[in-house]
Amino acid sequence: MDTQPSILVIDDEPDNFDVVETLLDGENYQLHYAPSGQQAIDRLNSFQPDVILLDVMMPNLDGMEVCRRIKADPQWQVVPIIMVTALTAKEDLAQCMAAGADDFISKPVNSVELRARVHSMLRIKQQYDNWQALLKLQEDMVNMIVHDLRNPLASIVLSAEMLKSCGLPPDKQQFKINQIAIATQQLQTLIDSLLIMAKLESGKMALNYTEIDLCAICISAVADIQEIAAQKNLTLISELPEPGGMIKLDAAIFRRVLDNLLSNAIKFSPSNTQVILKAEYLETGAKVQVSDSGAGIAPELRHRIFEKYEIGNLVSEVSQLGLGLAFCKMAIEAHKGTIAVADNHPQGSIFTVFIA
Repeated sequence: MDTQPSILVIDDEPDNFDVVETLLDGENYQLHYAPSGQQAIDRLNSFQPDVILLDVMMPNLDGMEVCRRIKADPQWQVVPIIMVTALTAKEDLAQCMAAGADDFISKPVNSVELRARVHSMLRIKQQYDNWQALLKLQEDMVNMIVHDLRNPLASIVLSAEMLKSCGLPPDKQQFKINQIAIATQQLQTLIDSLLIMAKLESGKMALNYTEIDLCAICISAVADIQEIAAQKNLTLISELPEPGGMIKLDAAIFRRVLDNLLSNAIKFSPSNTQVILKAEYLETGAKVQVSDSGAGIAPELRHRIFEKYEIGNLVSEVSQLGLGLAFCKMAIEAHKGTIAVADNHPQGSIFTVFIA
């Protein structure tokens, strides 16, 4: 676990807490003590331990009732409870489990057994926490994908409705048709990226290496995104090698990397600035750079922006689904290459791709 696991010991005898503390010495746990069941329940409103050690025989609220109350609350149900009991009859132990206990340990408590049972319960709790984190990630992913799909879809619907009105002059009609084409391309790119990423992750995609002209593929990528850049009054500048040079790549996937890097630069660039695409052949392989004059990326975010759905707060009111850069990283690494980001002085970012 990333942080110190916390253990709540519920026992009416303070000496028993000292015993537990001694038996778990060196395990790097945060130990907390509650002298009664009611105080323990009250404390759970302010913090949730990773494991509870609960004595069965206590006055007022005994351990069985405390266990039942804790497990009856949905927010506390996931906390593993180890009952500490002097009872040995099978019927008594069955009662512990019926009350909701996850495990039990008999008095006098043995250090080896206590450590083993605590380790086991912590492992179960960590697995549950990981599962919950995965569910949350999936929920966030669905929300972000729906958000990113909705924007171009709304543009298509609005433009189509305006075209249906038949009251637009020819130049406005063509403008709306172009908007539909751009939004459709954005939808197609997002869907294709999702499908390719899934295949790359599962290892089911074999790269289709062919000899390609680096200059030609860069020119094609810039031409296809020119209209989107023009809508923001951005200037696209290409600094490319002479035509005719060749490099072995999966042309379709590498072209999608270029599309994503250029789209990302355009998305975060203020109007009336430049986006620069540079490419050059190296002794072995090639280097490609995409530079912008946007807000830049904080150093603490640079290790995260290439991970799926990890995007940070780059620019407010800008759709920031964390898939484009994650796709680039996966695709470039599949080519045995690297991708990184650095500052573009005086402002902006430079994304650099090396292909071996």
